[in-house]
Amino acid sequence: MDALTGLIDAQVVRGVLGARIAAGDDWGWWSSERQGAAFHAVTSGTVWVALEGSEPLQLRAGDVLLLPGGRAHALAGDPEALARTSPEHSDGYTLDADGTVRMGHGQAHTHILCAHYTHDPTASASFLAALPETVLLRGQGDGGGLAETVRLVGRELTAPRPGGQVVLARLVDVLLVQALRHWLERDDDGPASPLRALRDPVVSKAMALIDAEPGRAWTATELARATGVSRATLARRFPEALGETPAAYLTRRRLDLSARRLRDSDLPLERIAQDVGYTSVYAFSRAFSRARGLPPGRFRTTSRTLTARPAP
Repeated sequence: MDALTGLIDAQVVRGVLGARIAAGDDWGWWSSERQGAAFHAVTSGTVWVALEGSEPLQLRAGDVLLLPGGRAHALAGDPEALARTSPEHSDGYTLDADGTVRMGHGQAHTHILCAHYTHDPTASASFLAALPETVLLRGQGDGGGLAETVRLVGRELTAPRPGGQVVLARLVDVLLVQALRHWLERDDDGPASPLRALRDPVVSKAMALIDAEPGRAWTATELARATGVSRATLARRFPEALGETPAAYLTRRRLDLSARRLRDSDLPLERIAQDVGYTSVYAFSRAFSRARGLPPGRFRTTSRTLTARPAP
């Protein structure tokens, strides 16, 4: 398992399909703030985007826009329509039987796939929060597969076929990985974070080892040996890149995993504690309570109450 895969799996980051927009001329759409990262892939035409406090952006076919904080924003076909679009005003639309949102006048020449990304609420923090407020990826000249994936999205949008929803959902997940790869390849160190840590081959390897076996009794010496560096080197580079020590990262991964198992399974505390690397329920309960503010048993009850769905 590589470190990026480990982060995505650990936080159960998943794409959720939103609107599929087919637009003609003179249209504007307001997208309210949401929990989770917002995402737009333009497969044809031109789209203007405005975020409060930022200069308008022009997106062209093949471009992808990721808003990690889910900021509210306006989408429109031209600057004039963008200027009139606000929380109080969005242009009308019609909804096709297949769920396509049609906007504007005349034949549709702009197609956009809108989606957002969620993460498991039991995770202690979302790594997407480490990204800047706006991540714009240009499709023109891309050599990393992003443009090809956007073209696949475009074919599914303009020529729907059976199973299209499944295909689009999978492509949304692929686009996130490709977007993160592009961002990681930029020459921008930024503050210490899980994503910055992926740029350090030693730290990312250590993270991947922990993610693959969080229940293992890792020692600093063993982890350093497995990554091919000295213990002192790992102890220096890990917090520089990630913002926490290897021991703190291991503890966080264990407690995130145990929180998910408490919510989603009926396994006894003894089994969960053992699986995530604790030698006793007491040690596990103490660490969990310190990190989450609730003992494991109460967390299990509370988390299930919060996620319970009303009866039909």
